[in-house]
Amino acid sequence: MSRSSIVTSALIALLAIPNLVFAAEEGGTPASPPPEAAAPQAAAPAEGRAPAAKEPELTPEEKAEKDARKACKAKICDILATREETGDDVACDIVKTWRAEDIAKMLGGKLDWPFGKAVCKSKLELKRASLAKAMSEATYEVVVPAQTVSCTLAQKDKGEPYVVEIEIAPKVSFANGKAVTAALNWGKASAPLFVYPLVYAGTGLDNQTNVLGPEVVRMVNEFSTKKCAEVNAELPGVPPAN
Repeated sequence: MSRSSIVTSALIALLAIPNLVFAAEEGGTPASPPPEAAAPQAAAPAEGRAPAAKEPELTPEEKAEKDARKACKAKICDILATREETGDDVACDIVKTWRAEDIAKMLGGKLDWPFGKAVCKSKLELKRASLAKAMSEATYEVVVPAQTVSCTLAQKDKGEPYVVEIEIAPKVSFANGKAVTAALNWGKASAPLFVYPLVYAGTGLDNQTNVLGPEVVRMVNEFSTKKCAEVNAELPGVPPAN
């Protein structure tokens, strides 16, 4: 993969995260390290090794964003757990602030992030019946209506932030309650002139080859199991999602 493709894929992932059912760890980077990579950190630090860095404290704005996402997660997880088709659909305004250092981690230190923080917004809309059927039927495809994700990219120096907007209409196929295939189905995009060619090329490539599909599958399955188990543990009387 070329250098520009790597940058594009990272930017695409950044844009998509707010709408991928809160797949990212709260306060962390989109892609979680595999268990075997995280295991050494769980053990006591070896002699001479510095302890893991403490997570930075959230700003009031970031805390408000997190609380709003938590409320939306609880609603989605309740539907996945109860599989109840009757009731309100999911409609949440999602905001996620990515600090520049978090984005740098996402890029793995291989490339420099040319901007400051990114604030991404989207209105997440999901049909209740579709979520319930995805968990209860042998096979089912969830088709998410076309939605726009907007990211404001701060400049490192003084100046007006850049705004990138991109449309996605994800589809996720389930079998026995687990996501098995997915596609983001990128649509219209708008961005500053020097960013747009990368966004255009990257979304076009993913539409043709579905490079990000397997990552979407991983994210959705992680949310419907691990994340919902954490949410449901805080809601007495709600059975865990299978």
